[in-house]
Order: sequence, then structure tokens, then C-alpha cells
Amino acid sequence: MKRPDGFTGEFYTDETTRRLYATDASAYRELPLAVAVPKAEQDLVQLVRAASEGSFSLIPRTAGTSLAGQVVGSGVVVDISKYLNQVLELNVEEGWVKVQPGIVRDDLNQYLASYGYFFAPETSTANRAMIGGMIGNNSCGSNSVVYGSTREHLLEVKTVLSDASIAEFGPLDTSAFLARCNGFDTSGNRHTEVYWAIRETLNKEENRKSIEEGYPKSNIPRRNTGYALDMLLRQEPFAKTKDQLFNFCSLIAGSEGTLAIVTEAKLKLTPLPPAHKKLVCIHSNTIDDALKANLIALKYGPSACELMDHYILEATERNRMYQQYRFFVEGTPQAILVVEFAKESEQLLDNAVKELIREVQAQKFGYAFPVIEGDQIPKVWGLRKAGLGLLSNVPGDAKPAPVIEDTAVDVHDLPNYIAEFNEILERHGLYSVHYAHAGSGELHLRPILDLKTKKGIEQFRIIAEEIADLVKKYDGSLSGEHGDGRLRGEFIPKMLGDHNYQLCKEVKATWDPQGIFNPGKIVDTPPMDTSLRYEVDQQTPDIDTVFDFSDNQGFIRAAEQCNGSGDCRKTELSGGTMCPSYMATRNEADTTRARANILREMLTKSNEVSFDRKEIKEVMDLCLSCKGCKSECPSNVDMAKLKAEWQHQYYQSNGVPIRSRLIGSFSKLMKIANFTPWLYRWVFNMPGISYIAKSLVGFAPKRSMPELSKVTVEKWVKKYFDTNGGKSKVYFFIDEFTNYNDGGIGVTAIKLLDRLGFEVKFVDHAESGRSYLSKGLLKEALALAKKNVETFHPLISSEAPLIGVEPSTILTFRDEYISLLRGDQQEKARSLSEHVYTIEEFLSSQLDAGIINQSDFDQREQLIKLHGHCHQKAVSSLTPTKKILSALPGRKVQVIPSGCCGMAGSFGYEKEHFDVSMQIGELVLFPVIRDLDEDTLIAAPGTSCRHQIKDGTGRKALHPIEILYEAVK
Repeated sequence: MKRPDGFTGEFYTDETTRRLYATDASAYRELPLAVAVPKAEQDLVQLVRAASEGSFSLIPRTAGTSLAGQVVGSGVVVDISKYLNQVLELNVEEGWVKVQPGIVRDDLNQYLASYGYFFAPETSTANRAMIGGMIGNNSCGSNSVVYGSTREHLLEVKTVLSDASIAEFGPLDTSAFLARCNGFDTSGNRHTEVYWAIRETLNKEENRKSIEEGYPKSNIPRRNTGYALDMLLRQEPFAKTKDQLFNFCSLIAGSEGTLAIVTEAKLKLTPLPPAHKKLVCIHSNTIDDALKANLIALKYGPSACELMDHYILEATERNRMYQQYRFFVEGTPQAILVVEFAKESEQLLDNAVKELIREVQAQKFGYAFPVIEGDQIPKVWGLRKAGLGLLSNVPGDAKPAPVIEDTAVDVHDLPNYIAEFNEILERHGLYSVHYAHAGSGELHLRPILDLKTKKGIEQFRIIAEEIADLVKKYDGSLSGEHGDGRLRGEFIPKMLGDHNYQLCKEVKATWDPQGIFNPGKIVDTPPMDTSLRYEVDQQTPDIDTVFDFSDNQGFIRAAEQCNGSGDCRKTELSGGTMCPSYMATRNEADTTRARANILREMLTKSNEVSFDRKEIKEVMDLCLSCKGCKSECPSNVDMAKLKAEWQHQYYQSNGVPIRSRLIGSFSKLMKIANFTPWLYRWVFNMPGISYIAKSLVGFAPKRSMPELSKVTVEKWVKKYFDTNGGKSKVYFFIDEFTNYNDGGIGVTAIKLLDRLGFEVKFVDHAESGRSYLSKGLLKEALALAKKNVETFHPLISSEAPLIGVEPSTILTFRDEYISLLRGDQQEKARSLSEHVYTIEEFLSSQLDAGIINQSDFDQREQLIKLHGHCHQKAVSSLTPTKKILSALPGRKVQVIPSGCCGMAGSFGYEKEHFDVSMQIGELVLFPVIRDLDEDTLIAAPGTSCRHQIKDGTGRKALHPIEILYEAVK
């Protein structure tokens, strides 16, 4: 397929890119013809024109987090997310903002917050979900009890219709509506047919009666089954009351990109919610009790009522990041109903909280009622929002399947509906996860199914059919907020009735007679058990690996942990570390999701398991191994580990590149350079010579090289250091980077420990192996892991911990070593890891214990800006670093909201990665540092981070230990 004439965006027909867009967060997979990334509205016009002439379809896509296969199909995927993501106009006086469809919902709200407004509908994926996708699915979220769905906040849209014309839709009174039906709008453009057709449809009494009787109950706020003809019927000129103007936005919202492509959206602004806010976390012994407590809660005007069952809560125990969010959980509840109140005063807030607790206690629907407020509230919602991804942590092939997870009924029917729902599952020997929006009559219910097996696929259909019947019994909506898509479109005739389904088909035929826009969704949908991601009785190959993937039941299942939730598509505005290359490039190929998808595709969709595939190599190229996904991905997809294993396997067929071998052998090369430091400095600092030397090894000529220590830490210890003994004993790990490049920092750390009264001990040990791990040289890293575990295991204990100053090296003891080793050695490594700390962790613990205190340091008014190392944030935490620096009297410590600095070990040195490395730095880190005054100190624990800051800004960053040592009395 060729690029359409006049299309100025990016256009991909290669198989790798097509494979990356073959799936979304649903159970479906279908290979598209091509992927188009438009740069402007005119590109969309050209695509529509080409599709009309070439008889291919277009599949509009933003973040690709759809749960019903909305963005899966065999046409051309139109990725709107990369360029069409701007705020176009803001009018605070009139209460609206105009945006392009690719803007992220939370990013938009950061922009609006300074004006005192926000876009109210909120999805659990709000930090990467985009307005276009929210329009397509008519998204709601946890606060829909108050704010409703996207439909209620969509004022106007600008679209490209199927004839490639530009059309704008917005509110019309009766006379304006009739003018459109007669062929003209106020600007003289002709868009007659869609208006004329809807007038003909809704003026017929037969159709009106059928819609009123066949559509879900009108008091169900989450109803998104079929096209929203029932909404149009309640507007002028069709409604008996004239209080709601006709607006085709009500139809376009929830139409899943099947009627037109939205290029601009005018959204209603909502004042920021009241500042006084508290959560009541009702702990219940049964799901039924929690749902009955929900009915009580609704009487007191909550802003949200969200439910988490015990499966969700258990999943949080297996996730490093979300363990800390469980602080409010008491005992072992079967369900927790989180009720949020936002009121205009503390008195109103406290009254609502007290009355709710009193009534629920009296009815005995709960046994514990912790009240959460302040900065603890986001942690509770973080736990709830992580539910979707956390559910995928279940080991093995059976997973909670998104098959009937979007049903909504009248909230008063919810307890009985859920009881019958669970009876159906029990009859089939299944059980379900329950979570999400109890206050709106919707729970996301996911039965555990193995969709790799024939039985699992049969259950997939049977459950869908029986639950559809149950929803119809309660006059509910089979699609509440996630849309019909490939999954539920088949059941629309059953849910709405055949007559109403034919009306939906007429709508599609009127708007899109050639079937250009996202075919097979809502109407004319293929059977729901076709084009699934996994084939019937698909076998999962067992691969012999160096790393231990037994917790995931193998390498491939570790990649399959990715469920497509798209957390890796966050922008730099959302904070976090995961996928820094995506933040810089905005390319789907540079996400954890893409890398997991390509591994699964290449290793299971071919006759032979082979890591020697160019498709994998291409997609892995910009992975920085930052480990952000290890903690931030709710499914715990550890791409750094997967990439290192892939590199090792790839080398078995292709050999190890010279540059990779040199980087892996960093410690050996630095040891040699240390014998002739003048030669090293001459080669890499002399103009011309430096350019040639860097080019020969594949390094970027613009990148400065690491400096050599004037004296290695090892030499200094042997020649000068004699501990004074003291409070307790610690072993100091002299890592290779500190030893050869940051010797001054290592010496300072030892002096600090000594002056604070600790007995600092040393033992000969091997290098950490970090440089080998970074290039996938796992056999070499394994040998070093064995040596270090054997060296330190007999020595290290709670009374004599092991500490280090470089996060990426000391944390290998807590991370890779355990995964590299097996059997008794693995158990030794695991035992050892419990007593290994970064130096900031250790000092922070001593501060908590009162062994060191503020009086040990001098008083000085100073601002410290802290940038954290990626591995530190993923495997440890920045909290100890901030805590110990904040203990310095007079100092104010602020964490820079940066993700990865962009250096990532050797990544930023490599010539082909230098530009991306610097782009990553420019996202947040560099601009913040450039704006600092000269008196502000910059703290960065990582050697790579300090190097990147120097190259990118010219400022010197200090290790926190240097700041502490300067302050110690």
C-alpha cells in the first residue's frame, strides 16, 4: 500500500509497525494494512479521500487502551496521538476550551487548573487517555455520579465526514435544525443528509416508541449500547419539552469513530471541585454488604462511590509500587467501598462522613471505616485505578478477561443483579473480580478465563450470551463506558431489539455509506469470538533463559503480563519514569507495551522460536533499561530484564558487537586507563583526536567522556583510611564507577560515615556487573553475581549491612542478582538483599532510629533540588534521600518532577542515541535546572545523571553525600 497523495504525516507499511498496532487492551488482534500518523487536519481529509477512492477503511486511534477491540481492524490505523494534541482556544468567560483529539485528559487539566477549571469526566487511564478516545467511547470514570459522561461535556465538534468534507456540529434550536435539514447551515455549507435522515427517523411514531421501549432505562447514567438515538429523542425538536437543544455531539460521543473523524472538540469547563474532601473506606465482609452500603452512601451526595474486591486487594500485595498504598486496609475484607465527599465547608464534610458511618454501622454492612484525607487520598485512588493492570499479575495463562466488564444497571438493582451474575458464573465453575463504579450502577466484572484454550474461548462466548440476557432482564446497558466494539456489537440486536438495531444500521449507512470509518464496530460486527489475540489451544514455548522467569512461568508469559493498559504512554507532564523514549518521541514503538507485544508476536506467531529477528531489534533499540516499568507498570512488566535476556539470546546467533563488549568491560578498561591517566585525558579531550576516538567506538562526538578519579577509592582506603570504630559496623561496597570515575564521592562517603561514628569495613570484592547487565552480557554478570554473593553472604546482617553510593550498582543485590542465580545461591542472594542499602537509605534509617540527628549538622538556609536515579525510584525510593537531606537544618528540599535524565548508563554515549538522550533531558530536567539560581544546590545520586546534567546544562550536580558531608559538624 502506498502513501496517499497529499498526506504530510508519517505513513508506515512495514510489518513491525503494523504488528504493534494489531492489538489494543482487549482480547482482539487483527493486522492493519498500514499506520498513518497525521500532522494536520488536511492529512485526515486526504486519508478519507484516499480511503473512499481505494476502498480501504480507517481506524481512528489515540492511546489504544480500548477494552472491546474498538481500534483493532484490517484497515489503516490513524494514530492521532502524536501531533494532533494541542489546546487551540480557551474562553473562560463562556466556559469552554477547544482542543485537538490527541490531547491527554490529565495534561489538559494541568493546563486548565491555573484558571480554576477542569474537564470533569475521568477514566482510570486519565494520565494517558486522550479526548478523542474519550469521545469515541463516551468515557465516564469514578466521578460520574456528579459529572456524568463525556457526552454531557461535549459542546461542539469539527469533523471530517466520509465524503472528505469538513463539518461542524453543535447545539441547534428548532429553526436552526430545520434549516440544516433543508440544505443550508449558517456558513453556507451543505450537510443536509445526516440532518434530514435523523428527522425522518425520529419523527416516525413507530420508531419513537421502539426507542423508548427498547433502549436501557433512562435513569442509568452509564448507557452506551448502540448509537444514542434515545438521547437525540430527548432534544429539540423531538422532545415534548424544549429545554435541550438538538446536538449531534450526543450521537458522535460513543460512536467509536464509526461516523466521522473528530479533528477538534469544544469542551465544557467545570469549576474545580470543592477543596474540602475526605474518603470513607467502608470495609465489608461480603460484596452484597458493600453494594447495600453503596445505596446508603448515595443518600449523602458523594462525589464518587468506588468498589474494590479482595482480588484487587490481594493483587496489590504483589506489586512493589502499590504495596505502600494499602496503608488504610484493615483485616481481610471481601470488599472495600470507597466513598468520596467533596463539600464547601469542613462542617458539611464532617456531617456527611459521620452520618454515613453511623447508618452503615447500624445496618452492619461494614466492620471498619477509616477516614482518609489530605495527601493520602491520591494513594487510595491510585490503588483503585491500578486495578485493571494489577489483575493481569495473576501467574499463568488464565487471566481476568474483559468480556462482560462493562455492564450497567439501575443502581438500586445492582445488589440483585450482582447476586444473579455470580450465580451464573458459579454454575460454570468460574469466579469474577468486582471493582469500579458502584455509585453509577456499574461494576467491572471479569471472570478468570484461559483464552489460549478451546474451553476458555467457549466460556468466553457462553458467559457473554448469558450475561447479556441478564442485563436485558434488568433493562440495563451491556456497554456502560467502554463501548460496544468488536466484543459487544454482536449482542446489540438482543439488547435494543431488531427494530432499533436496524435504525442504528441506518445511521451508519447515512453517515458512512461506503463503510470507511472503523467498520465492524457497533453494527455489522463479526462474531465476538473471532480475531482473538490467541489462537485456539495455542502452545507457549518454553525457552531456556539465563534470568529466572519462573515467577512468570517463563520468558514469554513475562511479556504477556502486558495487558495493553498503556500506562507506558504517560507524558512527562504526568510525572513518573516509565518509557522516557516514548515521552521524547511520542511513538507507539517506544513504549513498554510495544516491546512486550513484539516479543509475544515474534516468539509465538512463527514456526520457530528465534530471538534473531530484526523486528525485535528495531523495537528494543530505544529501551533505556530505566526500570521504570518494574514499579510503575501495574502489570509488573520488567522490560529491562526482558531486554537484557533478549540481548543475550540475540548474541548467541550474531555475536557480541565490539562496542557492547567494550561497554561491558568498562571496569577493566578504566583500570587500564588508571595506569596512564594522561593518555586517557589526551585522547578524549584533545579536539580532533577526541572526535576520531569516539567515532571509532561508536560514541557521540558531542558527548563528554567520564573523568578519571585522581586516586581510586580502593587506593585511598588502603593508603589513608583507618576507621575509628563506633556506633555500629557497616560494609562499604566500592563500585566500579565510584572507584574509577567518582573517587572523590566515594572518599567523601567513607569520611561522612566515619565522622558520624560508624565503623566502616571493607573486603575485596568483584565489580557489580552493571555494565555487563546493561548490554545483555548475562554470563559475565552471572559470574560476578556468584562471586559477590559468596563474598558478602557470610558477612552481611542486620547488625552489619552492606551499603553503596551508586544506586545502579548497589541495587543489583536487590534486583538482578536474585534473578540471575538459582537454588541455594538464589536463596543466599535473597537473604543478602534484605540487608543491602543505598547510603541514603541507611542514613535515613539511622535518623529514624535516633542514632544520628539534626544536631550533627550545621544550620544554613539553602534550597536543594533533587533528581532521582531511575533504578533508585524503581527498586528503592527517593523518600530516604529527601528525608536525610531535609534533616539538614535550614535546608529546603524539592524533588524535580523529572523521569529519566536520558543518559541511562551507556545509552546517552552511543552516537545513534545521543539526540534522543538529550531530548529526554529537555523534557523536564534541563529546563528546571537552567531556571535555578547559582546558590541552589542540585543533588543527583546517579553518576550518569550528574554527567547528563553537566553536558546538558553546564551545571554541576552533587551526590547527596557531598551535601551531607559539607554540613556535618
